[in-house]
Amino acid sequence: MKLIKQLIYKWISNKFMDGCSNYNSLEVRRGCRSKKQARDKFAAGDIPHAQGTIFFNPFTAIKFAKEHGFPLVIKPNVSGFSRGSHFPIRNNKELWRAIFLAKLWWPTTVVEQYLQGKNYRVVITKAGVISVLQRYPAFVKGDGVNTISALIESENATREKMGLYPCNNPISQGQQTVNYLSKQGLSLSSVPGDQQQVELFYRISLAPGGVVETIQRDLIPAYNHKLFAKVLDLFDAEILGIDVIMEQGIEHDAREQKLIFLEVNSRPYLKMHNYPRYGEADDLSEHLGLISVATNQQADIF
Repeated sequence: MKLIKQLIYKWISNKFMDGCSNYNSLEVRRGCRSKKQARDKFAAGDIPHAQGTIFFNPFTAIKFAKEHGFPLVIKPNVSGFSRGSHFPIRNNKELWRAIFLAKLWWPTTVVEQYLQGKNYRVVITKAGVISVLQRYPAFVKGDGVNTISALIESENATREKMGLYPCNNPISQGQQTVNYLSKQGLSLSSVPGDQQQVELFYRISLAPGGVVETIQRDLIPAYNHKLFAKVLDLFDAEILGIDVIMEQGIEHDAREQKLIFLEVNSRPYLKMHNYPRYGEADDLSEHLGLISVATNQQADIF
């Protein structure tokens, strides 16, 4: 099993981790690799997180759903870029489907409670928070005139003009988008109302057309900064990409809202911070120049 995991991780690293940073030691990277490791550290540090469990047998997830109810999240215990993740899961039919698809990525799987809120990637070093992105699934905003298909074409043209495609992807009008629209009673020929936002996929990752917005760090309350720093210390890391969902938003004190920390990324994908769809890109070069890790610790091995 260990050899199989090594081979799978090497394949994932080579195929999907271009543009990911590599500043943490091997020990730290190993300690951040799985969702279960993160959840255990969150619990030890009294960091708000979703109740969840790791499983191999699908009936463990079915039992969890009976005990905790819906909505839920299913995701591989080891993955990246939200690949293999499915949410929000609202019933047993969706749960079985998500379990099957997640296990195509990794044999052990995580089921967790789901919180509807705003999704953020917070990058922090020992010097403090250096960048915050709010992440959105692929969407278009109606004008009361154009079809969803035309709005997608317009949005894709805007992304190309902004030079986002080295990192972002155009929104597809393929079967995946058609199916997701159908669940909402819509089609590519539907005409959304003025300012009506139509989501085109459930995942917030870049691959299916998601985008990011830079959030000004000076808008974040001091308590939230301390909370993120506490997470960095828990993992003894030089840098982390912290994924968190906040019900009201990161500009509001964490003590006054529901929130859940999802996971930490010891090799955060910093490239996407250079290509926000909304807001100005943060210059991370100065902050990254302060991080020093021995070369032999950075070897990309399992």
